[in-house]
Amino acid sequence: MPERKTPAGAMDDVDVVTRAVLTASRLLVAVSARSLAEVEERVTLPQFRMLVVLSTRGATKLVTLADLLQVAPSTAMRMVDRLIAAGLADRQANPDNRRETLLQLTDEGRRTVADVTARRRAEIAAIVQRLAPAQRLALVEALGAFNKAGGEPLAAALDDAEPHPLGWAVDLPVTRDA
Repeated sequence: MPERKTPAGAMDDVDVVTRAVLTASRLLVAVSARSLAEVEERVTLPQFRMLVVLSTRGATKLVTLADLLQVAPSTAMRMVDRLIAAGLADRQANPDNRRETLLQLTDEGRRTVADVTARRRAEIAAIVQRLAPAQRLALVEALGAFNKAGGEPLAAALDDAEPHPLGWAVDLPVTRDA
């Protein structure tokens, strides 16, 4: 693949960088959509986000879940009802406060998160393998800076026991360097 020369000053042009990031995000959205393809009849993208939050937090109150997903509690409840009907989540009484209900993943819900995440990781790895080593290093550095600026935590390593949220930051303050 022929290398293109970067016009002088282009990397300082916010619009050029923004266009490059938008293009990359379009690719990542396509990868995400393909990773959900096998479960799309049972799980929508917003429902998958809920599954991932439940997988990272464990049993969670509805109000907390709605807040983390930035949706109204009534919307979160409808999503939970659909996930319960699909056998991916369930409700249980909070052992510390019987008036509260906690939501959690079923074994099938955990398998769904793991399978979708594995498909997404494999497709991204295949794309990254097509890059030269120097391009990989540059990408890691650029995306690291981009993620830090956006307050997004680092994704889990392949051998990490706990996955991190996919595509949104939770419970972490945004840090800005001068």
